[in-house]
Amino acid sequence: MKPTNMTTIDFLSRSANEGFARTAAACFTAQLDPTLEELEDIKTAVSEGVTNAIVHAYPDTLGRVVLRLRLFEDNSVEITIRDWGVGIADVEQARTPLFTTGSEERSGMGFTIMESFMDGLRVRSSPGKGTTVVLKKKISRRAGGPK
Repeated sequence: MKPTNMTTIDFLSRSANEGFARTAAACFTAQLDPTLEELEDIKTAVSEGVTNAIVHAYPDTLGRVVLRLRLFEDNSVEITIRDWGVGIADVEQARTPLFTTGSEERSGMGFTIMESFMDGLRVRSSPGKGTTVVLKKKISRRAGGPK
């Protein structure tokens, strides 16, 4: 299925850019006329994904993070968060609740949270080459909304 609209945002792995990415994803997805709850779900999932890239992919340096947003005719959004950082050696282990490679203040719930707020979550990663997280969410069609 071809996207009906798309955008890509490229930014440094600075913590200040997490809020920017979250807001940008919500603003772009607003074209689908989501409910406030759907927007909050998207913002939460993007926040977790971008924070993972900032904290875990580049623990001791600044790096590049790319956020790609695509809208589809079936009223869904696909959000891709990509980094070129340290990568994840064992994706299944990383997706286990409470597992973290971060400091003790990290909860290890990032992937679990993303999965609970979105309809789909895919994670691809290679040690030393980076990680790609793909989030999908179908937005409910509301009476009088865009077609």
